[in-house]
Amino acid sequence: MNSSMFSGREKADTRTLPMMPIRDVVIFPYMMTPFVVGRESSIRALEEALAGDKMIFLATQHDASVDGPKPNEIYQVGTISNIVQSLKLPDGNIKVLVEGLERGKILKLSSEEGYFRATVKTVTYRTVTTPSLEQLVQRVTSLFEQYVKLSQSLNYETMIAAVKVDEVGKFTDAVAANLSVSIEEKQELLEIFEPVDRLTRLADILDVEIEKLNVDRTIQGRVKRQMERAQREYYLNEKIRAIQKELGRNEKSETDELKKKIETSGMAKDALDKANAELKRLEMMPPMSAESTVSRNYLDWLLAMPWKKKSKEIRDIRRAETILEEDHYGLEKIKERILEFLAVRRLVKNPKGSILCFIGPPGVGKTSLGRSIARATGRKFVRLSLGGVRDEAEIRGHRRTYIGALPGQIIQMMKKAATVNPVFLLDEVDKMSMDFRGDPSAALLEVLDPEQNHMFMDHYLDVEYDLSKVFFITTANVVHTIPQPLQDRMEILRLSGYTEPEKLEIAKRFLVRKQREATGLKLENLSFTDEAIVGIIRGYTREAGVRNLERELANICRKVARKVVKEGRGLQLTVGPEELREYLGVIKFRDTKSEEKNEVGLATGLAWTEVGGQILSIEATLMPGKGKLLLTGQLGDVMQESGQAALSYVRSRAAHLGLSADFYRRVDIHIHIPEGSIPKDGPSAGITLATAVVSTLTKIAVRRDVAMTGEITLRGKVLPIGGVKEKLLAAHRMGSQTVILPRDNEKDMAEIPANIQQELTIRFVETMDEVLDLALERRIEVQETIEAEPVPPPVRQAPTHDVDREPLTN
Repeated sequence: MNSSMFSGREKADTRTLPMMPIRDVVIFPYMMTPFVVGRESSIRALEEALAGDKMIFLATQHDASVDGPKPNEIYQVGTISNIVQSLKLPDGNIKVLVEGLERGKILKLSSEEGYFRATVKTVTYRTVTTPSLEQLVQRVTSLFEQYVKLSQSLNYETMIAAVKVDEVGKFTDAVAANLSVSIEEKQELLEIFEPVDRLTRLADILDVEIEKLNVDRTIQGRVKRQMERAQREYYLNEKIRAIQKELGRNEKSETDELKKKIETSGMAKDALDKANAELKRLEMMPPMSAESTVSRNYLDWLLAMPWKKKSKEIRDIRRAETILEEDHYGLEKIKERILEFLAVRRLVKNPKGSILCFIGPPGVGKTSLGRSIARATGRKFVRLSLGGVRDEAEIRGHRRTYIGALPGQIIQMMKKAATVNPVFLLDEVDKMSMDFRGDPSAALLEVLDPEQNHMFMDHYLDVEYDLSKVFFITTANVVHTIPQPLQDRMEILRLSGYTEPEKLEIAKRFLVRKQREATGLKLENLSFTDEAIVGIIRGYTREAGVRNLERELANICRKVARKVVKEGRGLQLTVGPEELREYLGVIKFRDTKSEEKNEVGLATGLAWTEVGGQILSIEATLMPGKGKLLLTGQLGDVMQESGQAALSYVRSRAAHLGLSADFYRRVDIHIHIPEGSIPKDGPSAGITLATAVVSTLTKIAVRRDVAMTGEITLRGKVLPIGGVKEKLLAAHRMGSQTVILPRDNEKDMAEIPANIQQELTIRFVETMDEVLDLALERRIEVQETIEAEPVPPPVRQAPTHDVDREPLTN
């Protein structure tokens, strides 16, 4: 920028004045500045000036730490100032207030009588106002306003008022004097005599300073946001401590309280050492740091765990038996096992913990049985559902290196129980799965092993925890989805479905009363006849448990409650079988006893599912064809192979069954199992498939009141199957009178209720011939055969392979 466009030199002058070097401050013209004078030489120069016209030359020294600066250690440009006020202090120093008048440059500096005298040259410039100069002044004014707004140490109104001057030189000096910049930068501005050049340099400095302030403000805002929460917590904590101190409650520090809790917690030695080491680390950390929060949480978990507190166990067998009878009807084997456990507890002081596994269909009372065991033994009860769990960390926890880490569910439930000997129910243990995060069932191996669980290691606690006093109970619907090593660690107790008399008793003793209370009804408002409950069991539910039965009873109770609200609390209703249609609608399940006659090719099998036993109707029919076997009904591979084995047996016994040796050459056999949308599999339908095929080929009907189950071999042997109790309950429930079972399953009769054995005729067989004798309406006569039709001559245009060599298809 060409400064000659704006201003020019007006005059130069020379003066000799007392000179005083000053530190850490630059005096600008037209500015009032106070400071204290203490050096002997400076006091003499000040006194000399006060004795004359009160004019003194002030120049800043290079190094503020030098007490007696030499001429070459003082800046050559300073300010001629007028001493406005002076005050001698008690310590000998003098406090002065000076007003800068004009710049001056030292031409000669001499030392006289212990102080400096300087010959100073001054220059006065005349400024010519132009549009460019006005624009520059406006820019500097705008920048200074921004600077004052961003600066935390300057008052906006005061600063803006201070720089409101018309003359450019005075304006630049007023702005420069109020900048928070270094002494060197202020001295640089002082040494620029030409006002326009000084204004230009001032604009550059303001740009840089505003950028610095913006950066500082951004960083400060970021830090403030990060620290605001910590500062707030710190402030509140200090406030609480101060209040507690005033109330006299701060007798012991938090660390002392933690140390006392650790000593009285009853931890094992390794856990105690770990807790003390963590407490020492916590003492050395800043209270608001993230690491201290992690350590404090860890100590809180260690102290919250039950290490020695236990429930006082009730070992009174008679009381326990009474409680179990109050809560559950039937389940004799389960109750017997629980009473055996209590008997052992009375004889042995510290027996190993037991791990029982209740396996049975839904609704038979597995979970509620766990609660009853806890009540009978006087222990706390906790329940953990494992359905859908697929992360190993759910069992063992996460290591503390992870943000938000927590102990596993085993430790969390033990904390909830608050005792070392609760009844711990692991529900739905058969429904766990696994993925890339690990296999939770593998983590359970240590938990459910009496030989290992006394030193269970959770990843978060990282110390051994004793689970040997816990009474573990697991529940499942099926056993085959539980890994074999896990099965090996548990005592499996099977809960089969309830019989109709058992369901009746359960409804009368528990369900009706429970639903009356749930809907606000009184005993006189509603009662059920036995026939009505049996009608609900037969016509509206088809299950192994009693969950749907309870649901239907609740449905009736709600409808009666509505009538009570309308007609008054004096309403009395007795629900009989005739009223069921009014309350529950049409019957949902057809009674199988309505079948009136035996049919050819229709046999009744028995199946076992996760919800209990069911009957399986198997149909077979013949069609003209080439000896193919067609199996439908969404059958699994094992069941399809059973169908092929059944047909192979029939072909191998064709002569004995009164069939021609080539009976299959001109017919296709279609076997269908209804309810085709439901997948079916397993080998136990083998004898039923063979019976249906033989009935179709011999045209002898199968008895409708006979149900059967058993695996068939190619030689006609009948092999044992599983789920006998569930299947017999299903046969009884569906109205069958005779049940055919493999001979090797005779041992399972010990688990079958006596009333079922009395009401069903159970026949044990070893061969397929015995099955046919029992299942068909009449014995097969060898003379009754299916004659083979003559083979038509082959068609030349479409020759075929030998039918004998064509494979059977599924």
